Amino acid sequence: MRARLSWLKLPMAALASVMIAATMSTAARAAEVKVAVAANFTEAVKEIGALFEKATGHKPVFSFGPTGGLYNQVTQAAPFEVFVSADQATPAKAIAEGHAVAGTAFTYATGKLVLFSKTDGLNLGEQTLKDGKFTKIAIANPKTAPYGTAAVEVMQKLGVYDALKGKIVEGNNIAQTYQFVDTANAEVGFIAFAQIALKPGGSRWVVPANLHKTIAQDAVLLKTGANNDAAKAFIAFLKGPEARKVIEKYGYGFVD
Repeated sequence: MRARLSWLKLPMAALASVMIAATMSTAARAAEVKVAVAANFTEAVKEIGALFEKATGHKPVFSFGPTGGLYNQVTQAAPFEVFVSADQATPAKAIAEGHAVAGTAFTYATGKLVLFSKTDGLNLGEQTLKDGKFTKIAIANPKTAPYGTAAVEVMQKLGVYDALKGKIVEGNNIAQTYQFVDTANAEVGFIAFAQIALKPGGSRWVVPANLHKTIAQDAVLLKTGANNDAAKAFIAFLKGPEARKVIEKYGYGFVD
């Protein structure tokens, strides 16, 4: 009761100052961070974001798209503060071109490419591509999406790219590519394993890693987030054990 009365004895101006200071302190502790995220990592990062917000109070605001497209936005002064890429080259380029903070890039996951069909019971594999008994095969745009680049590498290594290129339909990103297959607009498609890791049904062939370059996915702190504690905290959280469990759950690997 005495504590309550002592508050009442404060002059109104002093009481207002105390309340404003408390509000400012809370705002300093909890901030917002704008994160550009490669489309293949959508579901995983949503889970990670919820854990991050619960642990820190900081609110992540995500924008999803193809790696190349997101980087174009970065170069056009988009307000992203963290860039979660689907490759290593683009974060390195961001640093080299002055858009990201040197020394902050790290590999948060390695991706798996999968040939997928919505139809159950198919025996998908190399022979599927060599036979070419389908009308359409979906891939992500290889100019902007690393999973699309990997898909082209697979077809070239198997010697089937020239025979299949007339059947290729390109998604703007890996999310749209999945939609092509999920809606049966393409009978098969190369997508990220993470997109179907937790979904039953369909037929799938996890492409052997020796058929394409490793899909090492890097994140980097952008210079727009260099003074934002929430951005730095998100980078740290993405490296931590809670995020790693989610990343693993979605079928990604790690570089140790």
